[in-house]
Order: sequence, then structure tokens, then C-alpha cells
Amino acid sequence: MIILGLDPGYGTMGYGVIEKDARGNCRAVDYGAVKTPASESFPVRLCILEEGVNALFDKFHPEEAAMEELFFSKNVTTGIAVAHARGVMLLTCNKRCGKIFEYTPNQIKQALTGYGGADKQQMQRVVASHLRLREIPRPDDAADALAVALCHAFASRFSGMFGVR
Repeated sequence: MIILGLDPGYGTMGYGVIEKDARGNCRAVDYGAVKTPASESFPVRLCILEEGVNALFDKFHPEEAAMEELFFSKNVTTGIAVAHARGVMLLTCNKRCGKIFEYTPNQIKQALTGYGGADKQQMQRVVASHLRLREIPRPDDAADALAVALCHAFASRFSGMFGVR
């Protein structure tokens, strides 16, 4: 099964594509980020994100997509912009495969490290270890997206609990 993991953002959207085999083993297929120029208008940036998600579906044909739920505690303005970007990603994924799953940051940390309070560096090392990568994936947004994809791979037997309805 090919799983697309997305780390929402309007300036940078991280993506991670993994393949899970019948035995539950996962390998990284590709990862990176779609960046939108700050000089562009917000609607144009949202269009760039949509094009980026569509390009990932065209290239990798994922059967399921997983996304981190929105979390913000300080900057509401940034949170609103990320929510718009996340909406574009949800819409695009739903149109392309219809199997979208959402996980909170704590659920992702718990699934990968066994501890919901793991820090960013610990998460990055665990992602690299699980996927047998020589280096920590860069940029950070890509490592986060791979973490989301791995979380879904580990939790997919419970997918009915996390699917977007």
C-alpha cells in the first residue's frame, strides 16, 4: 500500500510517501516539500498547494492519505491561513482517493515513540530509524509528513476511527 503523508502549511507543505508491505514493513518512496512564494497572493499560494498535491497523486498513486490535524496555540492569524491550506489539501485528497485520515500531533508522537510528549529531534531520529534512512529527512516539514504517514501505517488496522467523514 502506498501512503501519502502531509504536513499542512501555506508557505511550506511537507510530504512523505511510504510503501507498506503485507508484513507491515515500511520504506520511504519519496519526501520533500511544496513551497509557495511569499510574494504571491494567498489565493495563488493555495492553487500552488493544490497543484502540488495533485502532482503527488499523479506520480505516486497513493491509496490512502494521512494528515496532521491543525494545532496552534499562539498565532491565530497563522493558524487561520494554515487552516485554509489544510482545507485545500483535504479537498484535493478527497477528490483523488477518498481515503483521508487525520492524526493529532500527540497521536503521531505516541505511535512512533510510545510517548506523546516527544520532541522534534527525537521524532526525526525515530522516523529515520523506522525507514532505515541514513540521514534525518530534510526539510523538517518532510520529516513531519513521513511521521504522519508512518503513524497511519501503524494505525491503519484501526482506520475506521481516524477517517475523515
